[in-house]
Amino acid sequence: MSETTDALKAVVTVEHAAVFTYGVITAFTNSTRRTMVDEFTAAHRAARDTAAEAMRAAGSTPPDQEPGYVLPLTVSDPASAAKAALAAETDCTVAYRSLLEKADTTAVRQIGLDGLTASANRAAQWRAALKQSPFTVALPGSR
Repeated sequence: MSETTDALKAVVTVEHAAVFTYGVITAFTNSTRRTMVDEFTAAHRAARDTAAEAMRAAGSTPPDQEPGYVLPLTVSDPASAAKAALAAETDCTVAYRSLLEKADTTAVRQIGLDGLTASANRAAQWRAALKQSPFTVALPGSR
């Protein structure tokens, strides 16, 4: 594996976890956010599939989804669901930023840029829902 395929593997892994997280939080999401959660879940599935296809194109096998993932907090209400979603989006921004740094082709760099932009946008929407300020961060994906 190369640095690029390692970074793609990390993206696929974090996207699997994000899809799982959104599946959990759906049960605790109020009706006003249900459409947003559905859209974000679909976006994560599509992003995961794009990164997995890039791995296959590079001659690597993408990781399978695990049977379950440990969430960073107990989800028991809409507020904790939003916090779990924000954590998933933050994890995604980190993985995509790393992919941008390690990409060895324009196509993979575009996957990194698109993923970082989308995850940062979704994270901002969750921060707004949680009434956190600022909604955006200066350098998404840096910890």
